[in-house]
Amino acid sequence: QVQLVESGGGLVQPGGSLRLSCAVSGTLFRIYSMSWYRQAPGKQRELVAGITSGSNTNYADSVKGRFTISRDNAKRTVYLQLNSLKPEDTAVYYCKHQIGYWGQGTQVTVSS
Repeated sequence: QVQLVESGGGLVQPGGSLRLSCAVSGTLFRIYSMSWYRQAPGKQRELVAGITSGSNTNYADSVKGRFTISRDNAKRTVYLQLNSLKPEDTAVYYCKHQIGYWGQGTQVTVSS
């Protein structure tokens, strides 16, 4: 059974940081790309960042310079470091496996 389990979300003040994790089980990990998406209330789900099997990365323009995606193949986990958070970063964050599996999401709320 394939599982993607996100963790690390929460409530943070503007300018703060969080680190999201997505642990993958039940399927191959190291040879596949992984991505983080987010969905804010009333908006479509959007791609935030992606990382290939070779650790090449790409980012949405809105998060470049503030978010960092990384992976640990030994732990079968992909991470998203969120720095300099803004209220507009508030959303449910989801990880996605290249072959189409999604996690359940973790809520990030940026508010004073």
